[in-house]
Amino acid sequence: MKYSIFTDDQKQAARFAKAMGHPVRMYVLELLNKQSCCYSGDLTDILPIAKSTLSQHLKELKDAGLIQGEIEGPKVKYCINRENWQQAQQLFQNFLNY
Repeated sequence: MKYSIFTDDQKQAARFAKAMGHPVRMYVLELLNKQSCCYSGDLTDILPIAKSTLSQHLKELKDAGLIQGEIEGPKVKYCINRENWQQAQQLFQNFLNY
């Protein structure tokens, strides 16, 4: 029987870290953390990247659970997933203080 030497916390921290592993994603997280929410169209206006590229970055952050999106008409409103954001902060703090 195989077992993992990695803890659930290590796996989750690695998933968060992977999602944060691009400057565009870090920018989006910082922006969303400073304000309550942001529409994808507004992000497209701010960032000098194609909409399809931004969409992929948002998908990665959403799949990791760091952000959440809510469809409002023709737009998608993105916000930080506060519960997972706090979990990420705690996991990284525990790791960095180890």
